[in-house]
Amino acid sequence: MKNTAFTKFHEGMGAKMVPFAGYYMPLQYEGVNAEHETVRKGVGVFDVSHMGEFWVKGPKALEFIQWVTSNDASKLVPGKVQYSCFPNGKGGIVDDLLVYMVDAETYMLVVNASNIDKDWEWCNKNNKVGAILYNASDEIAQLAVQGPMALKAMQKLTDTTITDMEYYTFRKVTFAGVKDVIFATTGYTGSGGCEIYMANEDAPKIWNAVFEAGKEFGIKPIGLAARDTLRLEMGYCLYGNDINDTTSPIEAGLGWITKFTDTKDFIDKPYLLKQKQEGTTHRLVGFEMVDKGIPRHEYEIVDVAGNKIGEVTSGSMGPSVKIPVGMGYVPSALSKEGSEIHIKIREKILKAKVVKFPFYKG
Repeated sequence: MKNTAFTKFHEGMGAKMVPFAGYYMPLQYEGVNAEHETVRKGVGVFDVSHMGEFWVKGPKALEFIQWVTSNDASKLVPGKVQYSCFPNGKGGIVDDLLVYMVDAETYMLVVNASNIDKDWEWCNKNNKVGAILYNASDEIAQLAVQGPMALKAMQKLTDTTITDMEYYTFRKVTFAGVKDVIFATTGYTGSGGCEIYMANEDAPKIWNAVFEAGKEFGIKPIGLAARDTLRLEMGYCLYGNDINDTTSPIEAGLGWITKFTDTKDFIDKPYLLKQKQEGTTHRLVGFEMVDKGIPRHEYEIVDVAGNKIGEVTSGSMGPSVKIPVGMGYVPSALSKEGSEIHIKIREKILKAKVVKFPFYKG
């Protein structure tokens, strides 16, 4: 297991540590529900240093990104971030990712920790145009400071105005006395906040400064378990659960990051365009339980007679919405809001209904 630049801080603060995506990571500190509410109401800090970062540079950078990703990166301007995915050439998804545009010849791709090696191999294999690729994953630490008070707290640490930043933008700032920190507002919790990218050697200084700045707002460290319940309440996909090598972005409700413009050619474009035009047999939906029971990953979704029609991809009690909620693929005929489905929980067939994302309205 790899450590992050913050592992000693997690251990010192009493975190329950677990292996995750090849890293030794904090699962929780004081408990999922308490940590979840800290982010919804105040400010919490996640160590997301396990995420991967690839630099894409040179005159062919945009051409490469346009080919390997589903979204239209030509719409980006410096300082803007875009959510996208790597189609895998077989109708599935290699990974979902963020694309940061620094300038016309400099981009940063932020990928999932569990897929760093796979994504790096995929990018190199499909770099037919000679873009300059560099894997900086082991050199960069990242904190996600999330919650309604996050930007107000972090403003203390930089002279650059950050409280006015729009969603999915970033700036290079001097932060806690450290130059050229990438400060972004992408978020995976639905409660606002920021992401701070730094060199590993600057991590301890920035960690201490972040917690000092957030003290008056009740800042606390948050583990992976609450990160999962927060993103689930927003209906955000988690790679490996809700999307994978066998699910298409159209099936997953990610048609909005799959752009079929005349000027953009990309891997799987004809296949995905056909899916968009003709529809798919299954769709990823959100549901809330009607009967009493908590849906979990890999529980069967069944019809009233108990015949399997799908599978829960993510599920939990929603700490903020106060009801059990989940996500899963169902036949397209049952994907409309209000459709009745059933979840098999401990051999009981329990009623649920399809609802629109997000579960948490804020």
